[in-house]
Amino acid sequence: MNRAINLLVIVAIVAAVVASFGYLQLDLHALVGDGGLGQMGEYASRFLHPDLSIEHLQAVGRGAMETLAMSGLGTLLAMALGMLLALPAAGRFGWPLHSLARLLLNALRAIPELVWAALTVLAAGLGPNAGTLALALHTSGVLGRLFAEALENAPVEPAAAIRLQGGGQVAAFCFGTLPNLWPQLLAYSLYRWENNIRMASVLGFVGAGGLGQMLYTTLSLFQEAQASTVIMAMLVLVLLVDAFSDVLRQRYVRA
Repeated sequence: MNRAINLLVIVAIVAAVVASFGYLQLDLHALVGDGGLGQMGEYASRFLHPDLSIEHLQAVGRGAMETLAMSGLGTLLAMALGMLLALPAAGRFGWPLHSLARLLLNALRAIPELVWAALTVLAAGLGPNAGTLALALHTSGVLGRLFAEALENAPVEPAAAIRLQGGGQVAAFCFGTLPNLWPQLLAYSLYRWENNIRMASVLGFVGAGGLGQMLYTTLSLFQEAQASTVIMAMLVLVLLVDAFSDVLRQRYVRA
């Protein structure tokens, strides 16, 4: 019986693959035949000779700094907005605000960064402002949800002890709840920063500035050498941010 079921599953998978090729009308002969593979090889080989001229490296450096600033500022704004929304989302101000904050957080993170960037480009114009806003809006939804869950699971005894001593709600939160949550909140924020530095490199494809916009321009003009330099800069920037984030995590989170 099990063999028959496994055989039916394999047949279904093969049938689905064949049906997908037929539905999409993929022309494999046009892809690999008539010199197609050779053309793809020539196109790929042109990326092996990056443009290392001073002028282009300076432009790439400015684009890298723009991308880094977009990701950093977008993450900082998201941390602030996410915490503001996390407090009511964790039920600190009653069920009406709890439901409203949860709905807003779901809406913010349900829309991808590229869609936010397309919307903010229309509102703020082309450039890094749109990219920063797009990253901040989407990341606010993600961090707000994570912060809210951390607040819900936080121990209540330290804050309750401060209130018993006559402290207010703000003092109880700042000195009773937040110190225990700070490493976890920082870990979430650093993780999102690592994601945002990658996404900031892509948002330029919709005109949101940074290295992504340079890559889109060079690829549109078939400038493979210049595009190769931009891709290398993206890789180096991501590696540097990952290393710096890991240092911060080792120092302030895992310690």
